[in-house]
Amino acid sequence: MTELLEFECPRCMTTCSENFYGPCDTCRTDLRTLHGFESREIVNDMYEPKMNVIPNQVATRE
Repeated sequence: MTELLEFECPRCMTTCSENFYGPCDTCRTDLRTLHGFESREIVNDMYEPKMNVIPNQVATRE
């Protein structure tokens, strides 16, 4: 187990003990409620080459 760090929260300036430097637990909860959003699935469209591009254009050069 890692040793806890003692530092001041950069957001509210209270003393806290955490594994990593950053906002304290209450500030993280506040930030999640303020800026949080539901996760969503991202759908990527299949790649479709432009119609003016010929796949074997290099092979047909003279």
